[in-house]
Amino acid sequence: MKHMQHFNRHCLQLLYISVMAWAVSGCSLLPTESFNFQAELPENFTISATTYYDAASGESCPGHKVVKSEQPKGTQLIELKLPLTERVKGCSRVLKSVVLNIKGQWGKRDLDMSLQKGVLSIRDEPTETTRPFPASGPLVFQGQCQWLFRTSGPNRVIRKILQCRALDANGVVQKRLVGGSMLREGLAGRTVKLVLTEAKEEEPYFDRYWIKTTSGWKPCKGNWGRDIEELCVSPPQFKTFKMPDGRDCTVYPNCTE
Repeated sequence: MKHMQHFNRHCLQLLYISVMAWAVSGCSLLPTESFNFQAELPENFTISATTYYDAASGESCPGHKVVKSEQPKGTQLIELKLPLTERVKGCSRVLKSVVLNIKGQWGKRDLDMSLQKGVLSIRDEPTETTRPFPASGPLVFQGQCQWLFRTSGPNRVIRKILQCRALDANGVVQKRLVGGSMLREGLAGRTVKLVLTEAKEEEPYFDRYWIKTTSGWKPCKGNWGRDIEELCVSPPQFKTFKMPDGRDCTVYPNCTE
């Protein structure tokens, strides 16, 4: 009889331990609230998302947590699941912003690239710029990336700088960076999509340093005597420059007139 009582107590202990282990495991497997981020990109562009978390209301957590999510190479349509909350060392944190790291490749070499950022902000209260969620489908932010060219160094070699700006509902380029703000309420489980396009024509990085002709853009020679292009004078004088492949040119992008 005593043996049976001992056996029953042992079984109950094992059962209790199993239930507690299942409960703990179950809690650890409970899904964290998140939203889906999608990005539709031009060719030769990549993107990564850096998420920033701050202390939840009523808690004091020093600093913030940063998580990077990288895009698989060669993918023009990506999707990332971004958590809205994080718990680190017993401290609850909520997502405040997502910095979008946009990389464009303009040439064959690894150095022939340029970086630009965008920002998605998560608001607890609506503002004039906060975008409402549609009844169905993703919340879409649109942007356009523009390549700006200039010369660099004593040989005046062409380099390109990436500039990505938001588009309004009518497709007009804005001064602000790609992205925008949205409400935290209702964000869980929804999809936020960034659609990036590439401007058809490149433009000079410096305003009034190049003159557009029927053959292409020509870099000016000014009064400062510098190696790179200068502010155009009247009548304009022009400089030669080099393409990244080493060609000596007089107009961009056609090289020769």
